Amino acid sequence: MAKEPKKGKASMPSVLAFEKKLVPSDAQMFAVSWADRHGTAQGLKLQLKSVRGTISNRLSTALENDPAKLDAEVEKANLQTVDHCALPNDKDTLKVRFTLKVLSGVATPSACNNPDFHETYKAAVNAYVEKTGFKELAQRYATNIANARFLWRNRVGAEQLEVRVTHVNSDAKTQWVFDAKAIGLIGFDSQAVQALATVIADSLSGKTDFALLDIEAYSQLGEGQEVYPSEELVTEKGDKSKILYETDGIAALHSQKVGNALRTIDTWYAASVERPIAVEAYGSVTNLGTAYRLPKKNDFYTLFDKFGTGETIGENEAHYVMAMLVRGGVFGQSSK
Repeated sequence: MAKEPKKGKASMPSVLAFEKKLVPSDAQMFAVSWADRHGTAQGLKLQLKSVRGTISNRLSTALENDPAKLDAEVEKANLQTVDHCALPNDKDTLKVRFTLKVLSGVATPSACNNPDFHETYKAAVNAYVEKTGFKELAQRYATNIANARFLWRNRVGAEQLEVRVTHVNSDAKTQWVFDAKAIGLIGFDSQAVQALATVIADSLSGKTDFALLDIEAYSQLGEGQEVYPSEELVTEKGDKSKILYETDGIAALHSQKVGNALRTIDTWYAASVERPIAVEAYGSVTNLGTAYRLPKKNDFYTLFDKFGTGETIGENEAHYVMAMLVRGGVFGQSSK
């Protein structure tokens, strides 16, 4: 039996950090034909485009009310040099490949300067593991692998989607093949991913030290169709207004972008939700400009302070807190 947490004994440490337990690599992008998708793949190269765009942004009131000024504005050349990436004209399928390491040890912070908190926190985690075995979180992570959520925009408009997952460090080299479109992006109750979920749960709960998964996704988009690697942050004005990401000369998705997709499992942020969001401290969704978890109510720190010091929180709240710890981060409380 897991040791019961000692309630009310510990305060939050000022130094507290956790290493992430889902560690994806960058995801490289290749071109194949669907009929021969498991054969030789061609690495996708970035291309350079120089284009003359049109003025399409919202105009000021002065321009809107003066046709002559509007004509002058429209005549200005909107010259852009951008990175571009597309499938070759004789290949119809995008292949994306990365590896994922699933680690154990979530009960042990990488840094903690309060021994009393460490004791209550460890007891709380052990109680959670004994009760759930990480099965709920593992089911959700496995679903986001099998449904190819990590393809992001490269998933949209695909005629067929296939995901192949190989358990690399197993003696038998177990492999699973998933129809990603059939699994879908809504819901985490697919029975097809249970074997993969068990491998992930065993690693997170400490039954095994780690699991290494080799993941390949195939998205049939059409010959010559544009694909979408990660976009680099442009901090200074240079020759290009859009810079795409590549590794070893091959277009790729950032490991951070892959990780964000894998942890898009939070359906506990409200009583009624339309879609899952990524596990974040305040439930932030930047493209919507919204934080779904409010401070002092259901944000991570409010719930974690209770969980880590031995107070009881709800089952779904515990799932969310543990998912944040799997995500990793620095969570100490300032003494100021």
